[in-house]
Amino acid sequence: MARAASAYYAGRDPFGRGGDFTTAPEISQAFGECLGLWAAVTWQMMGAPAPLRLVELGPGRGTLMADALRAVAEMVPAFRAAAEVHLVETSPALQAAQAARLPGATWHERAEAVPPGPAIVIANEFFDALPIRQFVRRGEAWQERFVAAGGFVEQPAEAAPLLPEAAPEGAVHEVSEPGLAVARQLGERLCRQGGAALVIDYGPAGPGFGDSLQAMAAHGRADPLAEPGSVDITAHVPFPALAAAARQAGSAVHGPLPMGLFLQRLGLMSRAAILARSNPRSAGLILSGAERLVAPEGMGRLFKALCLCHPGLANPPGFEPA
Repeated sequence: MARAASAYYAGRDPFGRGGDFTTAPEISQAFGECLGLWAAVTWQMMGAPAPLRLVELGPGRGTLMADALRAVAEMVPAFRAAAEVHLVETSPALQAAQAARLPGATWHERAEAVPPGPAIVIANEFFDALPIRQFVRRGEAWQERFVAAGGFVEQPAEAAPLLPEAAPEGAVHEVSEPGLAVARQLGERLCRQGGAALVIDYGPAGPGFGDSLQAMAAHGRADPLAEPGSVDITAHVPFPALAAAARQAGSAVHGPLPMGLFLQRLGLMSRAAILARSNPRSAGLILSGAERLVAPEGMGRLFKALCLCHPGLANPPGFEPA
């Protein structure tokens, strides 16, 4: 899965109508603007440290960060002056697209390569692209699922992570070891150096079993094994496991909560209404795009928001108790 994803992203721009899928920043500029202002308010809650590492993991075309920086430059210029933009990206094609939108940014291939210091990290649809392992319950034991000769095969689970003791026959348990490693690294960094990380992605809020491996091509479902490296291959994000890994590393955790609720708390619909009034010819598209992000039948329920932060930080914006 890691090799297929690396090959897929290395030489293409998969976003938008002409690509394979569309992400929230491409649907509505209000998304990036709201996240930028979320970062600015969180920075103020941190005591306004300068400089600040403003980090995005898997920044796509750079759309989210460009929208965020434009909003904060207007609304919270002190935050923009303090923010050093760091992008974690391995795709040369996407790095080129990001450079056109974000001059002055610094690129890294790994999150741990970002220089030390207080940081605010944004990871939008980053963890879902990290590779997973799948384990299948057969009788009283777990089998691990592998790929061989173009299909799936099962073998006894060896060198496996801690697996649930009780599970029904045929249950599939997924583990994203790279995802857990990133969560631990972020949790340790935020605990030691201060800051917060906002994770927005799709997956269940609680534990459970299920095969979530999927592939997308031309905005439709595809066979993940048919043409490895030519389709977008992803899996649901295990939010409870990420939260536990960050807590074990010393970080505080808020959420996960439905993305629609989080964005409504940040005022996304109000911001979209302002944009619609300023652009009457595009008002319908602006409002429908924003509605798609918050509506439960759109992306609002399937996608979740999770915040990892320094244990001394108060509830970040959008994560206030109900």
